[in-house]
Amino acid sequence: MSATTPTLPKSSGLGRRRTGSLVWHLGALLVLAVVLYPVVWVIGASFKPSRDIIGSLELLPASPILDNFKGLADGIADISIWTFFQNSLLYALGSVVGILISCSLTAYAFAKIRFAGRNVLFGLMIGTLLLPYHVLLIPQYVMFQKMELINTYVPLLLGKYLATEAFFVFLMVQFMRNLPHELDEAARIDGCGHLRIYWSIVLPLCRPALITSAIFTFINAWNDFMGPLIYLNEPGKYTVSLGMMMFRDQESVANYGGMIAMSLVALLPVLLFFLAFQRYLIDGMATSGLKG
Repeated sequence: MSATTPTLPKSSGLGRRRTGSLVWHLGALLVLAVVLYPVVWVIGASFKPSRDIIGSLELLPASPILDNFKGLADGIADISIWTFFQNSLLYALGSVVGILISCSLTAYAFAKIRFAGRNVLFGLMIGTLLLPYHVLLIPQYVMFQKMELINTYVPLLLGKYLATEAFFVFLMVQFMRNLPHELDEAARIDGCGHLRIYWSIVLPLCRPALITSAIFTFINAWNDFMGPLIYLNEPGKYTVSLGMMMFRDQESVANYGGMIAMSLVALLPVLLFFLAFQRYLIDGMATSGLKG
């Protein structure tokens, strides 16, 4: 007689898979609820009176109002909120231009030009990523104060034009190193110098990396609070992040409704900028190499 191995019914394996799938989906929904709760709370709070925001357990208002958004048109302390948006736009776009120009030039030098001490300098630049921002805060402030540049945008933008953002230099260097070397050699045979190769060949091929850097730079500059807080003194030069802080002192009462409404409006430029270039962001972060 031959021994037979008992087999489990197919229904039990199918049941385990269904149970595992159900548990996984429930866990995903729970995480999604935790992540979306603050967003829903902020949206609901923007349609509540200020007195009902703090201490209220109601997530969405039963009787939504638009007074918080209408109040933005009156401005803050006789300053239009569009002034804050213009200042933030100036700061963000100026930062994007500075990062793209300076970091791409620096990355080209590290990636395409052989010079003495290149690896040492590149390592030192990467090492600056380990340096806390607060270590340089006081020396930089003293330097700009002696140069009488406080209450201007120069301290906020100068570093962007000097390739001080090592992360973006590193990102572009890694992208440029993956470009086919045959393109550079063919350009040199045709008589192109480094500037022509950089402008006509390297930059067009590095568009995903450039747009990735632009997105991160725009978001960081738009949301920056520490830099404008330290270097800007006049309310007329405040950015959006500092403008929202002024709601706290208005009429000696915190206007939470206006603050939350302005924070929602302030998200729109960042959201639109991200949606316009998100596919390039994915390409820039996912591209590992190009074939010649």
